[in-house]
Amino acid sequence: MGEQFLPLFPLSVVLLPATPLPLHIFEDRYKEMMGELIPSRAEFGVVMAKDDGIVNVGCSATVDRVLQRYPDGRLDLIAIGQRRFRVVSLNDDKAYLRAAVEYFNDDEATEVPTDLRRRAIAGFERLRKIEEPNVVIEPSLEAPQLSFQLTQFISDLDKRQTVLSLRSETERLEFLVGILPAYILQRERITLAKRVAPLNGHVKHISTSRAEAD
Repeated sequence: MGEQFLPLFPLSVVLLPATPLPLHIFEDRYKEMMGELIPSRAEFGVVMAKDDGIVNVGCSATVDRVLQRYPDGRLDLIAIGQRRFRVVSLNDDKAYLRAAVEYFNDDEATEVPTDLRRRAIAGFERLRKIEEPNVVIEPSLEAPQLSFQLTQFISDLDKRQTVLSLRSETERLEFLVGILPAYILQRERITLAKRVAPLNGHVKHISTSRAEAD
């Protein structure tokens, strides 16, 4: 039996387990990929693409539902993150990239301190007041791997990649609690700048002069 390869979908996103990913499929190679995967609900791998290539840790996904099929073969769909993996080797025999991968989970299942979960959720609630990202499915705050649910609200891809790679729920929540104060402050400043920007430099000039009385 030949080596099994996971089809790869390099994107400028970091998918997390048990979280949704809306996709618009328009390239021929990915139309081909989805045509092969959807009927059997097989997995494909989502890996973050960078200027110098792809990262070596990603998350597999399955198509949860197809929202729309277009006459030219394009698709709108929702995929759901499944298992984390490490890329071992790449294969380019098909139109789309594939890889031999090793799946992994957390090294050990230890109970997460209640106070740590509470602080992480509090940070999430504060962040959510600042911005409403495009979250397709509401996060489950009771999920065993809460960290992945909360990281949906972090737009910084490198921080998301760090969360994806860590192999301990406690370590992931500690990481989030550690970065959230500075991250929230940054997002608050960006949100304020967006509100103020339209008011700067675009005020219509209104003349205050008036004709003098004879």
